[in-house]
Amino acid sequence: MIRVELDHLIIGADTLEQGVAWCEATLGVTPGPGGRHPLFGTHNRLLTIAGERFPRAYLEIIALDPEAPPPARPRWFGLDDPALRADLREAPRLLHAVVRTDTIDGHRRALLDAGHQPGEVLRASRGALAWQILVRPDGALDAGGALPTLIQWEGVHPTEAMPPSGLVLQRLVLRGLGPRVRELMDMPGVEWLEAPGPVLCATLSTPRGELILESR
Repeated sequence: MIRVELDHLIIGADTLEQGVAWCEATLGVTPGPGGRHPLFGTHNRLLTIAGERFPRAYLEIIALDPEAPPPARPRWFGLDDPALRADLREAPRLLHAVVRTDTIDGHRRALLDAGHQPGEVLRASRGALAWQILVRPDGALDAGGALPTLIQWEGVHPTEAMPPSGLVLQRLVLRGLGPRVRELMDMPGVEWLEAPGPVLCATLSTPRGELILESR
């Protein structure tokens, strides 16, 4: 059984400025600072959504970095997909979940054995942060985004430097994965549903009341 914990939720945006404006208008808060990812030509802003059910969870708003040269490989989280790019020009939206593990190589092998293509292990860093993460060579998300991406932090975790944001993740629902993967990926606090609907549904408490974000 793969024991993992939710690490963060990803909000895709056409530009980081658009993402910040969406966060302020929709969630009622301004995201904190983030940084750049030279390997993928993206940049981000972050804020904690940690609570009793999901300790050390945070929200990442990510967009293509206009100051970065084109990356040598496809960007992560499907951000090069033309249909997604067109979608994000309309408005930011919830894209994906990333989950934390302490044994990323073993967990990758288990997912491969279960018939999934979770990607290869890549090392990345930003300032004092360093991590390993699974990314497919084509940058696409497996199982239509239903299969969370695995990450393994090396030392400092981003939430250690994040002040309270006023946001708390209360509920997370995942759809689109078979029983075998659900058995392998035992994630505290996450509900697995087989009923039709978006592959990812997150309920947040915010300064403006309860809000539900859904992927497409």
